Amino acid sequence: MSNIIKNEKFDEERALYGSNGVVLENCQFDGPADGESALKESKNVEVKDCFFNLRYPFWHDDNLVIENSEMTELCRAALWYTKNAIIRNTKMHGIKALRECADITIEGSDIVSPEFGWSVDDITMKDSSAESEYFMMRSNRLHFDHVTLKGKYSFQYITDSVFENCNFDTKDAFWHANNVTIKNSTIKGEYLAWYCENVTFENCTIIGTQPLCYCKNLKLINCKMVDTDLAFEKSEVEATVTSPVISIKNPLKGCIKVPQVGEIIRDDESSKGEIIVGE
Repeated sequence: MSNIIKNEKFDEERALYGSNGVVLENCQFDGPADGESALKESKNVEVKDCFFNLRYPFWHDDNLVIENSEMTELCRAALWYTKNAIIRNTKMHGIKALRECADITIEGSDIVSPEFGWSVDDITMKDSSAESEYFMMRSNRLHFDHVTLKGKYSFQYITDSVFENCNFDTKDAFWHANNVTIKNSTIKGEYLAWYCENVTFENCTIIGTQPLCYCKNLKLINCKMVDTDLAFEKSEVEATVTSPVISIKNPLKGCIKVPQVGEIIRDDESSKGEIIVGE
């Protein structure tokens, strides 16, 4: 049987440490005692319409639901070492809000959190927005659908992930990514996906300078490229591009089909990639 706590305010250290089966409704974690780790080492916790203004509330938790709640910029490192969590319609505005976590679902939420999502596994994110630097670094098995991101250095070293219907404005995204598919999405930024391997872009719009260099087994299927120059340098690539490209430089292997290209740069004798223009 659940222990229901309503309309309470907590500010002491480890206020509800080790709770099991607690339901929190319209509670506040705030106050002069400035205590941290409110729900550390807890399990089977439901949080509804709550306000978090203190540090480290959800560490080492299992089976957690958070709905219609707010984590302020002072609520730093909110979820670490936690698994089996669902977060809905929640503001996550503290730095380092998700790390070393697994089996997490985030829906309808707003994230403003530098260094969000490091070393996490099996994360689903839907209908959400994010603003972050080094977003989701070294994470595995991500599935994003209708997510908007503004950031820098996003999705570096990720593996085995799928992104659909997303809009990303972020430089240096997908560096060293491996086994990743991006579909029906727009990716704007500089230096997209350098050093990636087994990455596919399908029906995407790619915007910005020097994308897709030093890649292995890169595929573009019916993609539009806007303001892209010096593309595909030293890459092994199979690409069907549906728009003109400013310039393509020294593709290593494979074939690039493009309706028009302003300049083809071949100043490296190892550049053997085929470029087919206008067919």
